Amino acid sequence: MKKVIFFSLYFISSLSFFLFPILTFASYHFSDFRGNPPIHTYDHTSKTPVGITPSQIKNIYNLPSTGGHGTIAIIGAYNDTHIEKDLVDFDTQFNLPPCTTKNGCFEQHTMTSGEKDDSGWDMETTLDAEWAHAIAPTAKILLVEATTPSGANFLQAIDYAATRKDVVVVSMSWGGTEFPEEISLDSHFNKPGITFFASSGDNGTGASWPASSPYVIGVGGTTLSLNTNGSVKKETAWSGSGGGISVYEKAPDFQHGYAISKSGGMRAIPDVSYNADPASGFPIIRLGVWHTVGGTSAGAPQWAALATLGTGASNTNFYTDKSGTNATKYFRDITGGTNGDCGYVCTARAHYDYVTGLGSPLTIHF
Repeated sequence: MKKVIFFSLYFISSLSFFLFPILTFASYHFSDFRGNPPIHTYDHTSKTPVGITPSQIKNIYNLPSTGGHGTIAIIGAYNDTHIEKDLVDFDTQFNLPPCTTKNGCFEQHTMTSGEKDDSGWDMETTLDAEWAHAIAPTAKILLVEATTPSGANFLQAIDYAATRKDVVVVSMSWGGTEFPEEISLDSHFNKPGITFFASSGDNGTGASWPASSPYVIGVGGTTLSLNTNGSVKKETAWSGSGGGISVYEKAPDFQHGYAISKSGGMRAIPDVSYNADPASGFPIIRLGVWHTVGGTSAGAPQWAALATLGTGASNTNFYTDKSGTNATKYFRDITGGTNGDCGYVCTARAHYDYVTGLGSPLTIHF
């Protein structure tokens, strides 16, 4: 069995939120926040891609072979100086239209000059850019690189992306422990015409920011088991999927209307899910070498790309669609698997659960 390397471990168990709230949060504030990319990779590399291909994932989630409008803003950290070449290599392998600075498809914006490189964040950037383009080949990609992964620097990068008139969706494949000031920061994600997605985390049960914001769509993780022809045998909750109940954010209207059990009137996370298990992972190419990766950081950019394929991706529409009589038209309900040992909150079940949310996509029309 292949060993899995964990690039980041940062989510605190939701049990600690309730058992030890004073110890956990008394001295932890926004100034202490550092986002981590929840990307996992096997400990091997290869000369050819190994994992689910773009055409396979499109069949699995009933996505079109091409499409995408506007610009997908990917928020990362540090300066990946090789990303455009990696994206060219990825596109060549999978016969995707090229996405380069020259043809206007790709733009890289560093928030400060002289930003340093970072190998861990480079892997995340590679995953985000390559797979956002794979899902929505005709959308443009804006990579915004924060100076460091501090909360303040990330918000500066987010604010820059939100000022761009071409940006229609923002992908944030990172997160960290919640903090008391987060409610006052929700305005950074409340931007008419822009939809925000964030990874829910990869260490099992526990809420995280910015996925906890009511103006962000939190993306949890699943495990895909496929038949020999590539069709879905089953999709279950991934054991690493982050999720739980926010300590600070109240349940937004779209969740009040859905009547989520045991939330106590607080924000429930995640909202949706996507394949995240490295065992059913995605191939990426970095510096000419192929890796197979997973994590909820794979779902955020692909959901963001999915949003550019249609026009209705929003939490309000998601919860309305799932509560209707034809919910199976919109989501694959994930009803098996767990992300911890805390009982109800850690267990996938019908309708909504704190591991996979409403489920995985089966359409682009919400």
